Amino acid sequence: MSGRTATARFRISKVSVPKAREHVRQVLRAWKLGHVSDDAVLLASELATNVVAHAAQGIGEYFELALRRRDGVLVLEVSDSYQWEMPELRKPGPEETSGRGLLLVDALSQAWGVRPRTGAGKTVWVHLAVRG
Repeated sequence: MSGRTATARFRISKVSVPKAREHVRQVLRAWKLGHVSDDAVLLASELATNVVAHAAQGIGEYFELALRRRDGVLVLEVSDSYQWEMPELRKPGPEETSGRGLLLVDALSQAWGVRPRTGAGKTVWVHLAVRG
């Protein structure tokens, strides 16, 4: 099935990260995409955690998580209102306790990127190949 979309909003809060993971798991189960669920859940978790850690300084209280299936690709997008700091892939030092989330995103995805939103904010998007 191509062209499916599911979107949910979550409050920018630590308690929303497991809720976002569960949302992804449920949608992919309903779409019969359980075989990409583990990677998609991990990616959603990393991106939601980044929102909680960084976007609390934005102008909104919520972030949005969208899933789309099109042409053999699962597109996962996380949008927030914090636009002043765009995510960048970096290599943290061995003593740093954070900063590895985008390394995971880069390793697990076919492609990923970030784009500004109209008005305020940004959207981080990830593409996962859907086989089977």
